[in-house]
Amino acid sequence: MDLVFAYVTASSPDEARRIGRALVEERLAACVNILPGMISIYRWQGAVETAEETVLIAKTRADLFEALSARVKELHSYEVPCVVELRLGRGNPDYLGWLETETG
Repeated sequence: MDLVFAYVTASSPDEARRIGRALVEERLAACVNILPGMISIYRWQGAVETAEETVLIAKTRADLFEALSARVKELHSYEVPCVVELRLGRGNPDYLGWLETETG
């Protein structure tokens, strides 16, 4: 089974927690890591912006990514949220098995 990380940025730790909890409760992700305090510099509507954001990394199956992405868009405050898939390679077989079980 193909496993992936979904990399998501959120406007705040509270928003990331709310999204992360929904993803795990709905079995769209086995686990979510939340990393507050990221500084983003980006271009938006013709201007260069700087903002403090929170990173959310959701661990899931590749076949769930589209559903996960759609759910993040429903829950997110951004007009265009960052939701990207990062394919996983090898890892601890016990952990990867757990990830599959918890998203099944």
